[in-house]
Amino acid sequence: MARLPKISEIDATSNGTGFFLCARKERRTGRGGPFLVLLLQDVSGEIGGKVFQDVDVASAQFEVGEFVAVQGKSNLYQQRMELVIDRIRRVIPSDAALGFREEDCIPCSPRPIDEMWQELQGRIASVVDPHVRELLTRMVARHEERLRIWPAARQVHHAYRSGLLEHLLKIMEAAVLLADVYGARRDLLVAGALLHDIGKLVELDYRVAADYSVEGNLVGHIVIGAGMVRDAIREIPDFPPELGIEIEHLVLSHHGAKELGSPVVPMTVEAFILAAADDLDAKLFQVRRHLDADDSDGRFTTYHRYLERSLFKPTRS
Repeated sequence: MARLPKISEIDATSNGTGFFLCARKERRTGRGGPFLVLLLQDVSGEIGGKVFQDVDVASAQFEVGEFVAVQGKSNLYQQRMELVIDRIRRVIPSDAALGFREEDCIPCSPRPIDEMWQELQGRIASVVDPHVRELLTRMVARHEERLRIWPAARQVHHAYRSGLLEHLLKIMEAAVLLADVYGARRDLLVAGALLHDIGKLVELDYRVAADYSVEGNLVGHIVIGAGMVRDAIREIPDFPPELGIEIEHLVLSHHGAKELGSPVVPMTVEAFILAAADDLDAKLFQVRRHLDADDSDGRFTTYHRYLERSLFKPTRS
């Protein structure tokens, strides 16, 4: 049987077999009986999948977070391409001979991890205040294994391997530029950029697919992160108390408004800059991804439910 193309290349004529990562699995019931709704991923993107036949048997063949072998065909449903799956099972060792490779199925940052890690170390080395630099050095050393590979979210932005590191570095770059423009404290903004989402290392469970942990659901990454920062500060001798509170405030206020999940609103110049840089990076990531993925006719994209708008498609020269 023919091979399915990469997810980004699946079109209305696609039909065959392929290997993917199962990021979500949900059992639903429709007019025709039970069916499975899946989210499948490979290195090029993600696509929805549905299983209508032998649902109980199929569901027992794999779990969320496993690599799966799929046989199916494409289907356009509500303006989105999906796969209607005839057969599905978890990958077995002999699938390597058929072309299965883990690295082909895991969405990953387009930037090399080692390159990003070197940039992070350079940003930390640029911090002048010895207490802030010690805090960042300790946090990075303590959480290096996760910081190198963790996604920034389960779905909305930078939701792939090393997406969190990519997101943190982009915010650092923007925040440092804004610090120079507005006369803000660079060291605090480097610290805020690195630490504002540190709680996501606990909020998200991540192996090859991301989901929320129990603590993530019950507490959330902002409060988790503030606690992690406070604990680390307590370990550093003679850390200035007010400086520690300001850094904690950056973590607690970085969503910019209480209705967006921040326990407090920004109340320092650096907190305003950090919240703006964080929001801008998350939104521009979604804008660019939606523009790249949209294949509709006309000068505007389909509606984006998170951005709550359609986007204009500039003419490309």
